[in-house]
Amino acid sequence: MTKHWSAPLLVNLLLGIPAVVPIWLLWYLAVNWPLAELGLTVREPTENDGMALWLVIVVPVVALFGLLWWLANSPLRRRTTLAPRTYWLLSVLAPLLPTAVLILIS
Repeated sequence: MTKHWSAPLLVNLLLGIPAVVPIWLLWYLAVNWPLAELGLTVREPTENDGMALWLVIVVPVVALFGLLWWLANSPLRRRTTLAPRTYWLLSVLAPLLPTAVLILIS
């Protein structure tokens, strides 16, 4: 039985490497449509294909990553003694770290 947070942290950090792609896709979609419509960002000037094409790309990629994340975390949650709230908070935040590191170094 996994007694501490190191296994979930490691698994979710490793999941964070491929998570860079769906996170970037969601950010690109948000920046170019809803946030741009609200006037919070500026739309990419060459982006004129519309939102439907992006949804065809974004939805399957995000769904596939979400399924992979759930399949990795669900059995791991049952084998750890972390409180459920702590476990899921760690599991949601840890995959964001590789993206944050890429943002910081670029």
